[in-house]
Amino acid sequence: MRKSKKKPENKTLRSCLVEMQDYSIHYYASQLVPTSQEVIILIHGLAVCSRYMLPTAEHLAPFYQVLVPDLPGYGLSSKPSYNLTLPDFADMLARWMDCLGIEQAVLVGNSLGCQIIAQFALRYPERLMRAVLVGPTMDAHARTAHQQIGRWLVNLAFEPFSLYPIVLRDFFDIGVRRFIAVFRSGLRDRIEECLPHMQVPTLVIRGTRDTIVPSGWAQEVTDKLPQGQFLAIEGAAHDVNYNSPARLAQAVQSFLNCQPGRPVKRPERPD
Repeated sequence: MRKSKKKPENKTLRSCLVEMQDYSIHYYASQLVPTSQEVIILIHGLAVCSRYMLPTAEHLAPFYQVLVPDLPGYGLSSKPSYNLTLPDFADMLARWMDCLGIEQAVLVGNSLGCQIIAQFALRYPERLMRAVLVGPTMDAHARTAHQQIGRWLVNLAFEPFSLYPIVLRDFFDIGVRRFIAVFRSGLRDRIEECLPHMQVPTLVIRGTRDTIVPSGWAQEVTDKLPQGQFLAIEGAAHDVNYNSPARLAQAVQSFLNCQPGRPVKRPERPD
């Protein structure tokens, strides 16, 4: 089992490591005493680990118990010799929650993390309180590698420059072989088939400058959810959790504070 060094701690989040049967999972946890009993787990995307979720986590930590794990193969978590599929990641999340004594949680994911949440909702519906899907992939109308990579390259132009070294470091950390395996699993995954089974209030968030998730696809995702709501973050690109963390955290707080039955907002229509 690979032993990982802990990251320097700050006043908001602490670095933790839990040993599981197959691997160790590194995660960040809020240090502050929350004002709410709700647990929020932030799920990262395809090529990056938990680090790019930390700006949003820091905004939420004063109010909730916030946890930000590195999925197996990512960040400071163990690097299994085998490749995990999206259902495998969902199973790992459930086991990790068991280790921490968490029965239910609000899951907030970005990009591929949204697909993992959808799989989690399908497999462990009783453990999901609410969900927030930030830039949910994969667009069913562009489910090929060259389409997705092309969109991602265009989107990079709208992300903060400080995100580039994070993505580059994390990409080389997980390695090309693992990246390709997880990417293929994401392309094969049919999130649109999982969405109708998500029987919890779910907020879909899209940055208006997100070239990976078009407005039309965001519309489909919201419409397929039994309790779907939508919010557009003006001027934000795909990684809203990094480029607009304060506005995303505010949106999550408002969503968690709203009452069931509130009117659903719909996304802007595609051009």
